Order: sequence, then structure tokens, then C-alpha cells
Amino acid sequence: MIYCGIDWAERTHDVALVDDTGQLLAKRHITDDAAGYKILLELLAEYGDTAENPVPVAIETSRGLLVAVLRTGKRRVFAINPMAAARYRDRHSVSRKKSDPGDALVLANILRTDMHAHRPLPEDSDLGRAITVLARAQQDSLWNRQQLANQLRSLLREYYPAALAAFATWTNGLCRPEARELLKTAPTPTRAAQLTRTQFQAALKRAGRQRGIEAEAERLREVFRGVWAHQPALVEDALGKQMLALLIQLDADCIAADNLAEAVEETFPQHPDAEILLSFPGLGIQLAARVLAEIGDDRARFADARGLKAYAGSSPITRASGKKSAITRRWVKNDRLNHAGYLWAFASLRASTGANAHYRRRREQGDWHAAAQRNLFNRMIGQLYHCLQHGQCFDESAAFPVGIEAAVQAA
Repeated sequence: MIYCGIDWAERTHDVALVDDTGQLLAKRHITDDAAGYKILLELLAEYGDTAENPVPVAIETSRGLLVAVLRTGKRRVFAINPMAAARYRDRHSVSRKKSDPGDALVLANILRTDMHAHRPLPEDSDLGRAITVLARAQQDSLWNRQQLANQLRSLLREYYPAALAAFATWTNGLCRPEARELLKTAPTPTRAAQLTRTQFQAALKRAGRQRGIEAEAERLREVFRGVWAHQPALVEDALGKQMLALLIQLDADCIAADNLAEAVEETFPQHPDAEILLSFPGLGIQLAARVLAEIGDDRARFADARGLKAYAGSSPITRASGKKSAITRRWVKNDRLNHAGYLWAFASLRASTGANAHYRRRREQGDWHAAAQRNLFNRMIGQLYHCLQHGQCFDESAAFPVGIEAAVQAA
């Protein structure tokens, strides 16, 4: 059997092929373009790569055009963690020498000796991978938006507390289009105090507001014309220009988040698993898309529900040494799935009687809020694995039989 290792880089890649005995059969230095990919495929074919029996490939990434080319057909591609590859390198040399061709050889030998200890990339559908791209991009845009909103809030506290007071009653505060439009119209508190009712109303209309414009304009006018401390005029103008520069970035991230959310809402319902995911309490389209993006739609990816729970970081881990033993939360996990699970568990408390009863029972047993929610997420994602494997929608009575009975008795 032949094994292939690829040490990838931005412009060129090093390829190594070894046999069962570890003997180096071939090595190549290819470019990161169509010509280089063709050379790689021809090299694999020369050493027995066929559609029925493809050569397995080890590489230190799971993304990019090179990986997309390698994943065509039935070929198994193994994404090896760079830290794990570094440990394997130390097995072959104690001098700490390193080279790109040598790393490619190390990757090939990882498959030769320990293929059973590594997992190939899951065979997700094209639609599933498209949802992964959109859901992750939408999540990133939300995180970036929040980061910029925090920076803007910190800046406004330095010279413009009236704006924070005016927007405090609005959901999402500085991220709302009305807030962004008003800050563009009046970048300084001195300018805001000079705005008329008509100008406030015009700004709200430009932001898309349709109801309660006159009352809201009057409230904003009173807030901005209140008694507030001011920076010196020159400093205030400079801070206003800084705020406008930051506002441009926030405005772009808000638009990107909204556009990506629309793309997710359009694409996710087309997936065959969408009905099952949306049947779970606490999962809407955006959150369900994030869950699907991280677990994929390859049914053979996880051997059992325990594997999925460990991947999500919801199941605890035991650390035992000698007479000491401790059960703690997992730190090595899929952070995106774990974050989605926290939101999922929180939303399910109102959407599901059984989930709420399960959470309350864990709190009564001494769990803190985060631990109780993590335990609830662990229960929910185990149910999700079962439903996906059997093609069934969520059943409240089957998922939380004890929780429902306890809730009925308490009522």
C-alpha cells in the first residue's frame, strides 16, 4: 500500500510517497495552481492510485483548492494537526532539524504507522459544505460586529455619553440602523444638541423606521439637549472624526451580517436534515445552521453519540493520577459548536417543558448555571444524534420523560 504526505504552503507544496516498509518512493515540489495539481495527480496515478483504490493523503489543513482536488472521488484525506505532526517529527530525529520535504515524509509515515488513530475528512455533501461556509461567515460577522460595537461604545463614553443614554432603550443599541444614522448626522454632542425635530425625524426615516417617529424624535431631542459634560471643542471634533471612521467599519459589518443571515435562511431549508434540526426546541434557522455546519451531514463521521458529545465539549472528562481523580469540563473541543450549544440550551428553557425541568433538577443537585446548561446541551445533542441516525423528528415525551412528569406534578 502507498501513503502520501503533503507539506503545504502558500505558493508551493512538497509531496512524499512511501510504501508499507517506510521506503521513500518519490518526492516532488509542486506549485499551488492547476499545473501543480495535475503533476500531483499524475504522480499518484503512477504509483497505483485508481478510482477504486485511491492513495490516502495526509496534509496539515482541511481547506483550500488543493484539498478540494484531493477529495474528488473516494480518496481519504487526513487533516493532521500541526502540533501532532511536530511530535511525530521528534520520533525520527532528536536534532530538531526541520525541512519541508522532511515534513512531507513525516506526514506520509503518520498514515503508514498510525492511520487507525486519525480520522479522514468527513464525506459531507456539497450543500452541507456550502451551509458550513455561510453559517461560519455569518457567525464571524456577528462577532466582528459586536467587537466593533464595544469599541464604539468605549469611544462614546469618552466624549459623547448623551448618545449612549439615547440608544440605551433600543435592542442591539449601537448596531441598530437608527443609531448609526444619528451618529452620522451628529458625530459630536454639540452638533446633536443643535438638531431640530425635523432633522431627527428625517434621520429616523432614512434609517428605515416607520412607526412612532414623532414621539421618538421628541425623546431623542430632549436627551441630546440635556446637561452633559463636554470635551474641549478641538478634542471633541477630533474624537468625532475617529468615531466616524469606526462607524464605517461597524456599518459594513452590520450589512454583512444581515446579508449572510439572508443567505443562510435561503440555503439551510433546502437541506434534508433541516426539518429534523428545526424540530428541536430552541433551534431556529440561524442556530440550526450553525449546528449543522459543525457536525456535518456524514452519518459515519461519529461512531456513536459519545463521540459527538466529546467533539461538542458537552460531556465531562476524567483526569486520574494515583489517588487523585477529578471530573472537569472539556477544554479541547469544537468552540463554534460549543458556543452554539450554549445558546441552544438557553433558548430551549422556554421552548421545552422537559428541558426546563431537566435544567431545574440539575440546579437543585448543586450545579452552577453554566454546568446545568452544559448538561442540558449534552442531553439535547445526544437526542439530535439519535434523531439524525434514524431520520426522526424531536419527540418531547421520549427526550424528557422524567422532566415532563416532574413538571406536571409541580404544576
